[in-house]
Amino acid sequence: MPGRDFEVRLLWFRGGRVRIEVADTRGERWPRARPAGNAGNDGDGEGGRGLLVVEALADAWGVTERNVGKVVWADLTVA
Repeated sequence: MPGRDFEVRLLWFRGGRVRIEVADTRGERWPRARPAGNAGNDGDGEGGRGLLVVEALADAWGVTERNVGKVVWADLTVA
């Protein structure tokens, strides 16, 4: 997206765990998982649906603040 900076990081931990982090410079709203019917005023909004996939696959996920923007992270166990 033009004018929007973001960064993706992949961190490996002992015991077969991996953390995926996506950081961006926009911090005015915290993301939250929302079903498609609730994603927008008319139900056709696109925001939040990807987090439903993250929620289904990840052992844990969350959002943390950073100096500018936020980081959305997800921890997964890799077999």
